[in-house]
Amino acid sequence: MATPNSSSARAVVERLLIDHVGHRGDGVALADGSPLYVPYTLGGETVEAAHVSGHPDRRRLLAIETASPERVAAFCPHFTVCGGCAIQHWQPDLYRAWKRNLVVEMLKQARLDCEVAPLVDAHGLGRRRMTLHGRMGMHDVLKVGFAAAYSHDIVPVDRCPILDPGLDGALDAAWALAEPLIRIGKPLDIQITATGTGLDVDMRGSGPLPANMIATLSGLAEQHRLARLTRHGELVLMRTPPVIAIGAAQLTLPPGSFLQATTAGEEALAALVANHCRRAKHIADLFCGVGPFALRLATSARVSAFDGDAGAVTALQKAATATSGLKPVKAEARDLFRRPLMPQELRDFDAVVFDPPRQGAQAQALQLAASKVGTVVAVSCNIATFARDARILVDGGYRLEGVTPVDQFRHTPHVELVARLVR
Repeated sequence: MATPNSSSARAVVERLLIDHVGHRGDGVALADGSPLYVPYTLGGETVEAAHVSGHPDRRRLLAIETASPERVAAFCPHFTVCGGCAIQHWQPDLYRAWKRNLVVEMLKQARLDCEVAPLVDAHGLGRRRMTLHGRMGMHDVLKVGFAAAYSHDIVPVDRCPILDPGLDGALDAAWALAEPLIRIGKPLDIQITATGTGLDVDMRGSGPLPANMIATLSGLAEQHRLARLTRHGELVLMRTPPVIAIGAAQLTLPPGSFLQATTAGEEALAALVANHCRRAKHIADLFCGVGPFALRLATSARVSAFDGDAGAVTALQKAATATSGLKPVKAEARDLFRRPLMPQELRDFDAVVFDPPRQGAQAQALQLAASKVGTVVAVSCNIATFARDARILVDGGYRLEGVTPVDQFRHTPHVELVARLVR
């Protein structure tokens, strides 16, 4: 069975037996006891591979000599070229077992003993946000698409099968917006989010623009019926505010906002958080973002929400104030990496929820470990930093009751999780 890279130069070709799939989704061959990583391969397969310059432990897949019976056909024509998906070639049940086991193994390494629930599939309708890249390629040909696997090249795309239908028209709009801007000669990043009122687009990388270029972009935004177009967060055109529903609330997104990748992912994480906090009357939501947890928790508890992004905090507070039937919500802009909530500030809360970026919340975990808060709910997109922070809490007297892995980044090695710790 040949692969899309089978025509690559074969100056130095190795024949490898793949032992298992590693934690990044690559097949792992054990050569003289040292691991070699070959993407798009499965355990038991015999493959031909070539060296990757500058990466002595990586190999480029050239051909599959003996395919695993667990292999299935990929559903996307860009798979193995685009760097977005790492695994489309494995039977779904085996892929899910592998992804859950990523969490099991990391907890074991951190000496954290608890039950790991079955993996929750939260792909739903697909990704509701994406970042496309615009670059001028060879012969001054525009490329708009995703970063290639293991390189800085851009793979031009005109469709992506893992996107939410709410992003219909997004790729066409990105190509149209990039065409006049790329002449400036700078690389572009185009973040597009599907909202309930249309596409929200934020463009970065162009630098200052003359008035005539702003007018051109405004015309394109009208033509493609974008809800809003911003450049580096500054408004170019807003036809209608980009609004999303969070529980009973309607929230207008700040430009370039962070959201969970899928609607189903946000809902699954929020349901787990709410269940773990069901008896709490006053909850602190740390690293709250625009409030996917706070606005739902406020149906039954008072919520104090904190985040370093002032725009997100303002949007959250406005949405909470405008929504009837919620308990009081107080949102505050605060850098929790530099100014974590201290034990004396935490004493009035029945429960604390924290959902930090990938670097985790080490400073905040240290203060929680010194507090008397009865319930801590940790949400994480990075198993390694979660394990580190959970170890701090357990060493401080908390008991890790259980972890639920959530898969909203299907076809990748990325996994979210929700954990409950109690005193």
